[in-house]
Amino acid sequence: MDMQKKKIALLLGHPDKDSFSGSVAEAYAAAAEEAGHTVRRIYLGEMKFDPILWHGYKVIQELEPDLVRAQEDIKWADHLVVVYPNWWNTMPALLKGFFDRAWLPGFAFNFEKPSGRLIQRMKGKTARVIILSGTHSPIMTWLKFGDFTNEIARGILGFSGFGVRVSAFGPCEHCSDQRRRAWMEKVKALAREGA
Repeated sequence: MDMQKKKIALLLGHPDKDSFSGSVAEAYAAAAEEAGHTVRRIYLGEMKFDPILWHGYKVIQELEPDLVRAQEDIKWADHLVVVYPNWWNTMPALLKGFFDRAWLPGFAFNFEKPSGRLIQRMKGKTARVIILSGTHSPIMTWLKFGDFTNEIARGILGFSGFGVRVSAFGPCEHCSDQRRRAWMEKVKALAREGA
């Protein structure tokens, strides 16, 4: 029986695609495409948008064309993959700015009036978050600083309805090529499965 081919939106949350995060994202995309999945790449460092939501939700801030395209790619996808480095126990500022600007009512969620019931507009979709730690292993980071995945896994993606799974690798700064290759093989295996 053939594996179901998926539509995958790949979001690189590192501003620089010429980074280890960029290499991991590209390895995922290439392996997924080889396996017959369709991939649309969203590389934040190549997008033009203001990452600051200047007035919260008081004033509607018009979305730049690159944000509109990214929203369309995420709506189109069955599966979202987000790859980023763990900086200061969270995501890079540009990725947080992307979510601040793009993760809006009407796109990712709504609150039903007057009951206030949450409508999760991404219900039925899946997501894989791949986090790369620089100087600590993911388990050491978790033991020292707490859950560094909660914000994205539950507060952003889970909140809007995605079924989320997280993969964390590290430390990436001082590790052998052999270990990096092993991580890449794990990422490629996930990609082939569309997971």
